[in-house]
Amino acid sequence: MDLHPFEIIRRPVVTESSTFLQDSGRYTFEVAVSATKHQVKEAVEEAFNVEVLKVNTMMVKGKRKRMGPRFATSKNWKKAIVQLAPGNSITIFEGV
Repeated sequence: MDLHPFEIIRRPVVTESSTFLQDSGRYTFEVAVSATKHQVKEAVEEAFNVEVLKVNTMMVKGKRKRMGPRFATSKNWKKAIVQLAPGNSITIFEGV
């Protein structure tokens, strides 16, 4: 299955904790639920022209919200934290 890198990497996750991780060369992305660690590594290396050392993935459970008398649940999604080699950085996060 040969997917485009941006079909695997959905969007960057910008939170307070992910911003602190950037100081140590780690970047957080929302990725496709079916993506493996190896696919995420290849997609980040191809999309941003960097060297990836390590990838950690986790499933984030959707939250349950109340809308009037009914409950709605947001979708589950997959998060990947990517550790880059020293000296590499992703410039898309620099202005954030």
